[in-house]
Amino acid sequence: MITTVDAIYEDGKLVLQQPLPLPEHAHIRVTIDSDLEREAWLKLSEESLKKVWDNDADDIFNDLLEK
Repeated sequence: MITTVDAIYEDGKLVLQQPLPLPEHAHIRVTIDSDLEREAWLKLSEESLKKVWDNDADDIFNDLLEK
């Protein structure tokens, strides 16, 4: 069974936003999907795309579209 829940990291522990329907001492696997890492990747991607799309060499194509 795969269940996705939100948690907050406080004082070295993950604090769940809601209780889970698990028995005490159940062994689980935790996968961390941090928003910080996602934001960093998005920023790097945006910077790379700007370099490709926002350049003077493409101005000639804009001139052609206006004709």
